Amino acid sequence: MTRAITAGVDGSPESLAAAVWAAREAALRGLPLRLVHAWLWQPPDVPLDQDRQAEARRAQGVLDEAEAEVRRLHPDVPVTSQLVADAPVPALLEAGGTAEVLVLGSRGRGALLGFLLGSYGQQVIATSACPVVAVRARRDDGAGPPAGAEAGEVVVGQQGGREESAAVLGFAFGEAAARGVGVRAVRAWSLPSLYAYSPGSLALADEAGGLEPFERKALSDALAPWRERYPEVPVIEHVELGSGGQVLLSVASDAGLMVVGRRERQGPLGPRIGSVAHAVLHHAPSPVAVVPHE
Repeated sequence: MTRAITAGVDGSPESLAAAVWAAREAALRGLPLRLVHAWLWQPPDVPLDQDRQAEARRAQGVLDEAEAEVRRLHPDVPVTSQLVADAPVPALLEAGGTAEVLVLGSRGRGALLGFLLGSYGQQVIATSACPVVAVRARRDDGAGPPAGAEAGEVVVGQQGGREESAAVLGFAFGEAAARGVGVRAVRAWSLPSLYAYSPGSLALADEAGGLEPFERKALSDALAPWRERYPEVPVIEHVELGSGGQVLLSVASDAGLMVVGRRERQGPLGPRIGSVAHAVLHHAPSPVAVVPHE
């Protein structure tokens, strides 16, 4: 079965932006588009049948509006839409289980809102089986990401070794190749502390001539197989001292898409996405893809 690009919609400008971005992604990849709207009837104390019917019509209207817009902009993309009788989080996680990419709306530079409110967005991003892309509404007309942003480079954060970052780098290079743009691969490093480097890593760093050359070599080694697979994609290697979130955001202005990885982490209030992904999702002006590490 062909895996679709899937967008969650809820009638907000942000979710419409997500649907439009997802349609363009489907066109670039030659994949179908699936629109999902979660609607769970929660009757009042005295349920009225006409209330249920009105809410059902409103929910269907959300899907119809989004479908009409993406068909207008991308008439060649196969589109299906689905009204899911479930709460938003389980509905989206189920949709993401069979999706190539899951796309959600993000409102403003702050907490993720759009299709989901508050911590719900983080739950989906933290536990989705597929990459999740958060898209902001266009500021001028609310119909998509910032004008011209699609043509910008793909900025990707690289952490750890070659195998650990393979899924993240593979996603970033695939996106860059589809768009005909370059990749800026960013690796942030910190001064050594008790926990930052293992004794073996420090020994290798000493052999490499210091910590910064060690970090540059680690990035170059991680990129090597992807340079070979995508020789047409220009690559800029960026290694800088600082926190991962700060370094990534410092080069975010020209990005058409930012790509970060995430490991599933459990906190006292549920799944967490990590500080780097959290910072980029909240403050990057471009769409942000969060890719689970394999």
